[in-house]
Amino acid sequence: MGTVVSSASMSLDGFVALPDDTPGPLFDWYDAGDVEVTTARDDLTFHLTPESAAHWLSWVQSLGALVVGRRLFDLTDGWEGTHPLGVPVVVVTHRPLEDWAHAGPSTEFRDDVAAAVARAQQTAGDAAVGVAAGTIASQCLDLGLLDEVAIDLVPVVLGAGRPYFTDVAHGPVVLREPTTTVHGDRVTHLVFPVRR
Repeated sequence: MGTVVSSASMSLDGFVALPDDTPGPLFDWYDAGDVEVTTARDDLTFHLTPESAAHWLSWVQSLGALVVGRRLFDLTDGWEGTHPLGVPVVVVTHRPLEDWAHAGPSTEFRDDVAAAVARAQQTAGDAAVGVAAGTIASQCLDLGLLDEVAIDLVPVVLGAGRPYFTDVAHGPVVLREPTTTVHGDRVTHLVFPVRR
């Protein structure tokens, strides 16, 4: 099975979104360069620096599935059935499911994090499983399910918002030295293996 990696753009003070769930300046690096990067969605294209583009493409090509929380799924309207990364999505939700118009054929639902990661790993095979930041990444870290923590570190202090990790019960969790350090424009891409 492939690695399980949480990934997010994060402020210097540890937030992945503003209090209203918008990214604010955390996503400015997605339009900071001249290299056009397409996604699985025709309506979403990035313009990255060469360094960020190479990092981004390597990340996307390594992925086989994603695990996300119900909150992110709802905020994005399920990406209207197609996630920009073009991989199957497993949504963790404890609430009853309704008829999801935007779920798409490659969207599945599980009622706990461990089951969601197991399903995503089954789907991904030897490819990596990406985990959205926040509550789901925190639960994965607590359960020992994360192999790596990826951070797109943005040089901004938000002051408040949604933290990358929250309520980690089995901390402190020590990470190893970064295996990846890529400097882009308005972002530094870092990947830290989780020490076991």
